[in-house]
Amino acid sequence: MSSSLQKSGNSRELTVVSVSHHTAPVAVREKLAAACEDGAGFLARITELEGVQEAVLLSTCNRIEVVACSDSAQHASAGISRLLLQAGGIADEDSPLVATMHGRDAARHVFRVASSLDSMVVGEPQILGQMKAQFDAAATAAAAGPVLFRVFNKSFSVAKRVRTETGIASRSVSVAGAAVDLASHIFESLQGRVVMLIGAGDTGETAARHFLAAGIGQLMVVNRTFETAVELARELSATPLPLERFRSYLPLADLVVGSAGGGQLLAADDVKAALRERRGKPVFFIDLAVPRNFHPSINELDGAYLYDIDELVAVADDNLGERRREAIRAEALVESEVEQFWQWFEKLDVVPTIVELREYADTIRRSEVEKTLARMSSLSEADRERIHQMSRAIVNKLLHHPTSVLKEEESATEESRLLSAVRRLFGLEEGR
Repeated sequence: MSSSLQKSGNSRELTVVSVSHHTAPVAVREKLAAACEDGAGFLARITELEGVQEAVLLSTCNRIEVVACSDSAQHASAGISRLLLQAGGIADEDSPLVATMHGRDAARHVFRVASSLDSMVVGEPQILGQMKAQFDAAATAAAAGPVLFRVFNKSFSVAKRVRTETGIASRSVSVAGAAVDLASHIFESLQGRVVMLIGAGDTGETAARHFLAAGIGQLMVVNRTFETAVELARELSATPLPLERFRSYLPLADLVVGSAGGGQLLAADDVKAALRERRGKPVFFIDLAVPRNFHPSINELDGAYLYDIDELVAVADDNLGERRREAIRAEALVESEVEQFWQWFEKLDVVPTIVELREYADTIRRSEVEKTLARMSSLSEADRERIHQMSRAIVNKLLHHPTSVLKEEESATEESRLLSAVRRLFGLEEGR
């Protein structure tokens, strides 16, 4: 059920229209993402819809969503849904591929997305940066205004609270990230450690980047095709090594990552020789390859710690479970923030009405006082000011109770009724 407010005057309602990993396969999301590449152009079509006042387009690999502020949530969501379906080449206007949220539910959704509670991998950090960039793009295109500015900036602060006050992102849920977690348990610190990467493909590169982000001191890159090793080493500021010579450099490595094709590259005897040269300093081996690059017997050597892909997947799964437990705390935090935000949002129509009412009353006050003073030319300036002060005090006292009732009313239905009555009784309708 929609929790949006049907208000008179300059009413504002929040709407989210979403095609995401919850509702649509990747083929549909790809097509929509391509259609929305011209974000400014697509936003222009949305803001041209009747009643749509502001809009922001969120486009990532997992979602294409429009967050809008309008004078009718139902009407706006229908129009935006049609545009999305047309862009995706979907004929059925009642397609379950599109989900809509209104009012408080829409605000909650934006806060949850920013906090990475709605991501495929709960706690992933990329979504917040994407949201900031795409809100900035909407603001630059003059599609986002004061209401969505408040919505998105509040969502960013909520996301910051979630990250600092919960452990939702404290443990990696990728295999490469889990390897860094495990290495951190073996060594007191990864600062200054030397990593040898064997295999310069995508998997190895991802692991290398995780270790670099953790602060290692040096990276060596080994690959069967030496030119490929040189290319990746240049990109990562690392040292390239040819495959036929990597064993001679093994004693320098604190961590060895295997991600090369072709099967076994290291036996226990190779590692035993390296450990002798290291004089008891431990080595951590991460075998990401299938078939495995490192013989399992390496793990039996004193000072050698070997983890294969299955063990790392298990660690990543455990970390994901921990993130999900922390997500429960994060959801409670988001809910409290939604409540505070919604109290502000529900007052958006109250403040303009109160301002209009006071301006209307003050216009009448000034007009009548000036008429009276025009017939009393003998009054001093001090006496004239006293009459003005008295008239202002009368207006303030007359309006104090009505404006207090409008500000303090907690029921959305009753507030809407009161606003409508005030505007009608005092002639504050549009075009007055």
